[in-house]
Amino acid sequence: MESSSSDNEKHVLVGCTGSVATIKLPVLLKTILGSQRSLSWNVQVRVIVTQNARHFYASADLPKDVQVYCDQDEWTAWSKRGDPVLHIELAKWADIFIVSPLDANTLAKLAQGLCDNLLTCVARAWNMKKPLLFCPAMNTHMWEHPVTATQIATLKNWGYTEVPCITKTLVCGDTGLGAMAEVSSIVDTIYETLRIHNC
Repeated sequence: MESSSSDNEKHVLVGCTGSVATIKLPVLLKTILGSQRSLSWNVQVRVIVTQNARHFYASADLPKDVQVYCDQDEWTAWSKRGDPVLHIELAKWADIFIVSPLDANTLAKLAQGLCDNLLTCVARAWNMKKPLLFCPAMNTHMWEHPVTATQIATLKNWGYTEVPCITKTLVCGDTGLGAMAEVSSIVDTIYETLRIHNC
């Protein structure tokens, strides 16, 4: 699975966490693959979902040619020495890693370097020379908690790129900052980052 991407081939790895914003995963994938800019590139997309993220989408709604990985795949792929280690293989395969949405729990894990599931293991094994984007998504009060700004700053200090959350009425009914960025903004940032980094 090691990356063999060329100038006209791009490997995009999408990570989804346990935020209700994961309901936008089908639209996000279709927009990445359907973007007019992808016509000049052969864009391949793979997805990692946490256990809780699986609650928010139906597999039937995802593009059929997109491979989705979960925690269980990490363990079924390996049984003996010499077998591929999935989180390492995915980290090598991808040109760019976008965690969208990034919930408060996984934000805290990443900022502390924890790696207790497939997604966080990929992040910990990520080649820091390659771009990693993250799209925070959480309740307004969670967003305004003092620890959030500290954790966001930690990721940015490492060189990760934030796609900032926006203000809107959240699914919980509260209105304020914390909603995941619009899909169009996320996809624009993915393609612009690929262009800048010439991944």
